[in-house]
Amino acid sequence: MRLAIISDIHGNFEAYQQVVDDIGRSQVDAVISLGDNIGYGPEPELVIQQIKARKIPSVLGNHELAINDKEYLNWFNPAARRSLSKTRTLLSEQSLRFVSQLEPFLISYDCRFVHGFPPDSPLIYLFQISDQKKMQVFDEISERLCFMGHTHTLGIIGYDGHHMVYDNLAEGTTRLDAERKYFINVGSIGQPRDDTNDAKYVIWDSSANSIDVRFVSYDIAAVVRKIQSAGFPEEHAQRLW
Repeated sequence: MRLAIISDIHGNFEAYQQVVDDIGRSQVDAVISLGDNIGYGPEPELVIQQIKARKIPSVLGNHELAINDKEYLNWFNPAARRSLSKTRTLLSEQSLRFVSQLEPFLISYDCRFVHGFPPDSPLIYLFQISDQKKMQVFDEISERLCFMGHTHTLGIIGYDGHHMVYDNLAEGTTRLDAERKYFINVGSIGQPRDDTNDAKYVIWDSSANSIDVRFVSYDIAAVVRKIQSAGFPEEHAQRLW
C-alpha cells in the first residue's frame, strides 16, 4: 500500500497542481488530505472542486471549522480573520456544503488522520501538548500511525511504550521501526513554514514500512500576484517566499 498524505493546501492551487502531478508519477494507491484546504490562498474554490473531483477524503481543519462556525473566527489573528472572510465569499454553495460535512478525524488503512492533535482536534497544535499528555494519547489510540498537519512543518515522534523520540523529517525516505507508534507531521503544500518554500507532502509505504517526504517546487510569484489581486492580506502573499 502506498498512500499519499497531503495537508494545508490553503487555497494555493498552483502548489496543489504541482503536487498532484508529482503524486501521479509516484504510483500511489490513494490520497488523503489532513484539512485546511482553504484559507490564506487565492483559489479555495478550485482546490475544493478538485479535491471533490478526485474523491480525496479530507478531515476538518481549523480554517474549515471557522467557515462552518463564525464563532471560531475569534481563535484567529486579525489578518487570518480577514482572509477567512474573503475566502467565504469565493466559495460556492456546493463547496460550502462540502466543507460543512467534513469530519474531525478519519481512520483508514489502520492509521489515524487528524488536522491538529489526536484523537480529533482541528485546533490544538502538537507543540502545545506536554510529553506526558502525548504519551497518554499514544497509549489510548489503537492506530500505530497518526498523521497530522496544522503546524506547516515536518516532524516525527516515535514511541516504544515507554519513551518518545523526536526527529526531523528530511526530504527523502525515512524507515520506521515496526515496534514503535508514530505521530507524523506531514508539512504544508500551500504555505510551508520551515526552511524551504517548496510544497511538502509524504508517501507512506506500508510494505516498505517507510515515509517518503516529497519537496515540490511551484510558481510562487504567480500565487503572490493572485493573492494580491484577490485582496487578501499582503502578509499572506509575502510569507510564501
